[in-house]
Amino acid sequence: MGGRLRVLFVIMLVLLFRLNVSAQQIRVGYVHVFDDAPVLIAQDGGFFKDQDLNVNLQAFTSGPSLAKGLVSNQLEIGVMGFTNALSWSAQGADLYIVGKVQSGYHAMVTRADSGITDLSDLQGKSIATQGVGSTADVVLKGVVLPAGNLQENDVHLLHTAPATALQSLLAGRVDAAFLFEPFDRFLRHQTSTVELYEIGKEWPFPCMVVVVSGEFMRTNPTALRNFLDAIKLSIEFMESNPVEAATLLVPHFLPSGELATSKGAIPGVQIMNEAISTQTFAWYLSDHDLRRMEEIQEIMLEQGLLTSKVEVSEIVDLSWQEKLAN
Repeated sequence: MGGRLRVLFVIMLVLLFRLNVSAQQIRVGYVHVFDDAPVLIAQDGGFFKDQDLNVNLQAFTSGPSLAKGLVSNQLEIGVMGFTNALSWSAQGADLYIVGKVQSGYHAMVTRADSGITDLSDLQGKSIATQGVGSTADVVLKGVVLPAGNLQENDVHLLHTAPATALQSLLAGRVDAAFLFEPFDRFLRHQTSTVELYEIGKEWPFPCMVVVVSGEFMRTNPTALRNFLDAIKLSIEFMESNPVEAATLLVPHFLPSGELATSKGAIPGVQIMNEAISTQTFAWYLSDHDLRRMEEIQEIMLEQGLLTSKVEVSEIVDLSWQEKLAN
């Protein structure tokens, strides 16, 4: 009997070791912006741990750089802009979109003293925005500017980091900025602003999506489902406990714990809570999202960012969210 117990004990140790090794191999990339807040909440709030996952999170400064990490097998899962996933899929990369995280929030804002009150007033003006080819850049040129009867050559675009875009607008070096959170919150607390357009209100689309390598999806279905379940739980937590979620996010976006303004310091929890309230976080892709994907693909083709069309239905696998819904 003692020998059998020892054998069972050894088997249990081997199984636990294999589970730990498997978990340690889940390398997840995310873009360090508020759009990916559910990923940070899942990590810091213990939702990955609750799903028996040991996720190695890796922060990236842009979607294109994250996508390169995914296609070069440095990552198994990436949470990034839909346009980046589409670009690589068009080049034959073995990638699949298996869920959503957030619908795009990007606000075109200007200072209240600029005299600009409408998108059309940006004719001949300078705008600070994100990098060329980024998701923000695609929708700015393909959706936002046309909403003001403008084209790219009607304005002067400064492609830069979001923090620099914020400071450029505050200092008057540009006339407007296309910002996401929490930089939009920072601006509104530091000066009087006018919102000219917010794409999440006017033209919602699946901005941040969960992208996985085909190999990982096929060989690690349980781990992938657990990851998606953790993201779902994280988003539900943000909806039901926004202040607690905001507290978890403060160290990532306001390490000092507060935002300095001319009227005094504002607690970071307040800023993060406000930013959460502006967002539409969701773990599932709707029929509307799928139609938007097709529209964005047409925009990218027009902009020359894609040279061939991709069958969106072939790179989007909805079976995972169907499992989570049951």
